[in-house]
Amino acid sequence: MKINLIFRATPLAALICLAACGPIGPSRLQHDELEYSRALGESQKHEMLLNIVRLRYADPPTFLDTTQVIAGYSVSKSVSGGFYAYPATAVGNYLFGTGTMTSGESPTFTYQPVTGQQYAENIVRPISPTVIMPLSLGGLPIDTLLRLTAQSIDGLSNVRGLGAGPFGGGSVRFYLLLHDLRQLQIAGAMTIRITTDAPPPTDDNNKKSSSKPENGNGQEHSYLVLSSTSDSSLLSTQAEVRRLLHLDAQAEEAEIVYGPYPKHPGQIAILTRSMLAMLTQLAYEVEVPEEDIKVGRTPPTIGQVGIENRPEVVIHSGHKVPDRRYAAVEYNDMWFWIDEKDFQSKLAFTMVQVLSALAATNHTGGAVVTIPAG
Repeated sequence: MKINLIFRATPLAALICLAACGPIGPSRLQHDELEYSRALGESQKHEMLLNIVRLRYADPPTFLDTTQVIAGYSVSKSVSGGFYAYPATAVGNYLFGTGTMTSGESPTFTYQPVTGQQYAENIVRPISPTVIMPLSLGGLPIDTLLRLTAQSIDGLSNVRGLGAGPFGGGSVRFYLLLHDLRQLQIAGAMTIRITTDAPPPTDDNNKKSSSKPENGNGQEHSYLVLSSTSDSSLLSTQAEVRRLLHLDAQAEEAEIVYGPYPKHPGQIAILTRSMLAMLTQLAYEVEVPEEDIKVGRTPPTIGQVGIENRPEVVIHSGHKVPDRRYAAVEYNDMWFWIDEKDFQSKLAFTMVQVLSALAATNHTGGAVVTIPAG
């Protein structure tokens, strides 16, 4: 008599395989966060570099704001098995089982073009000196920072764009001032002080006064502070800074304000640039093929002024891109790149990206994306 027994059970191999597959969300968090952050950073670098090149060739820049990055996962598991038993003398006894698992990833990215009021706020409007100057407190070189962001300081002009001559119409004294400020910064004989006014008063109905900012927050003020020192060379440098900025010979600090010239004694007026002006200035300094200049595709590259011997961001061009580069983009069958070994250019380019993030003060609501959970 044949005995046919069926036992529904999970085979050992399938059981181990599927049991090891617990929740995938926690295990993917660290990996995905780092990878998406790295990819987003590289994308922003390439977008910034491409916009600089576009401006050099009179193409309008385009900015996309990544408003959402969502990584969704799905997992399904199933297992079945059985055991067929025959008499002991039979050779047909066998154990069988099957197990399946499927997983999928469905990332969702939401992009929003920067247009309208947001474009005016983030790209066209000059960045306030009270936003720019505190960056030097974090160790960023103040000379690089001001070369990128300042159109003029107390009437001393930075390099400008087209129509200002082969050297951009800059003033040698502007760069001498920046050199002295950098030396004082390195020696700790100069710093930036930030203060905030008290919030505006309210009336009897607990409403903000119409003569004050609508957000009710105090206004920030920034000051250039020349720290005390006994070093004779630093004292001499401080005296030269005071002279170039038309400050009193004994002044220890001066308020930094926006504008071409100070309105009151003891102030330092900085006419700051917008992101568009900053990128345009960098565009005029890009190394481009001579053929493009000869046929009129782009104007000649602007030279440097006085003690400066190179642009803040050196952007090379050629038909082939190096294997190792900091960032590279292709435009009109030509490659444009920043050298991976050029630390000064990399630092200045990073500062441009930081300034772009600081200028982005007006974000409109992005699209709302709903993904299933559970």
